Amino acid sequence: MYINDKLEELLKVESPQQYKITYKHHIIFWGIYFLLNTLRWGSIHNDFALSLKTNLIGFPIHIALSYFNIYFLMPKFVYTRKYFTYALMVVTCLFIMLLVKFNLTYYLVSTNVMPEGPEHVDSLTLNYAIITMFGELYVVAFATAIKVTVDWLREHSKLHDLEKRQLTTELKFLRSQVSPHFFFNTLNNIYSLTLEKSDKAPEVILKLSGLMRYLLYATRKRKQDLKSEIDCIQNYIDLERIRFNDTLEIDIGISGDLENKEIAPMLLVPLIENCFKHGASKNIGDMNITIDVNVDEDFLYFKVSNTIPKSDTNSKVATRGGGIGLSNVKKRLELGYDQNDYELSIFEKEKMFHVDLKLKV
Repeated sequence: MYINDKLEELLKVESPQQYKITYKHHIIFWGIYFLLNTLRWGSIHNDFALSLKTNLIGFPIHIALSYFNIYFLMPKFVYTRKYFTYALMVVTCLFIMLLVKFNLTYYLVSTNVMPEGPEHVDSLTLNYAIITMFGELYVVAFATAIKVTVDWLREHSKLHDLEKRQLTTELKFLRSQVSPHFFFNTLNNIYSLTLEKSDKAPEVILKLSGLMRYLLYATRKRKQDLKSEIDCIQNYIDLERIRFNDTLEIDIGISGDLENKEIAPMLLVPLIENCFKHGASKNIGDMNITIDVNVDEDFLYFKVSNTIPKSDTNSKVATRGGGIGLSNVKKRLELGYDQNDYELSIFEKEKMFHVDLKLKV
């Protein structure tokens, strides 16, 4: 059930806004265009019957030429970068349109094929050809521009959706990486106690069950209560105290109002894990870890530092890299927060490894 819930959550991304031209849109567009054009020419000539007849002839030509350009010429020649051939085909189609429109108008409507002109035109003149072809080109370009714009909006929406799904998938993957790493360290602690037949084993198992409950339910949400995250850290530290006994000194300071503050789940725990993985577990002698949690208005100031291992000659490389833990924290911050909502600093100072995080909560 839990796995199914996680998969559903992973795939639950807002659907992109649908930009699609349906048959209804085609009918509405040409219907409105036909009506406005008929009224416009009817008012100009003061003859709505003539305007209706000429538009009944002209609009089928407009529609045929527009769709031929959008669905055949452009995909075949423009999208394949055959621009010269495309231009030649457009001119040829416009010339064929000119002949068809001239003859239909001349024989079906009026011998004056250009009533809007200053003089009677009853033959195929150069002036009539230029005006008619440019007028037809305007209609085709207008329809094509609408189609290209809608296609661009649809592709842009798909690209945005794809990017969003990729970010969501990557963020979920990073969260899932934290849990196995976290459990691995904790189970090692329990294993050590069972080998020693320690009476503390039941207490450790009880704390581990609390951590597992937090991991199972907290990571379902995009944000979790900050107080719950701090409680999880304290449980984890209690487990590590049992493992290291007196060789480990941990100082924890918590201040500010933690109520009604939210944080990405399992974001801070890897920073604590890093102290033990690259600090306490490699150190010879006493080990010191300092944790300071402070909430000031809308920001969390989380600082953690640990003694740099004395036995590791490549300590700088090890601590700077931080392994999976710090890498995941950086990536999750990039994916889950705006750039202005956090500051992460990782540095070495006075034989201590420091991680300072300022985060909007």
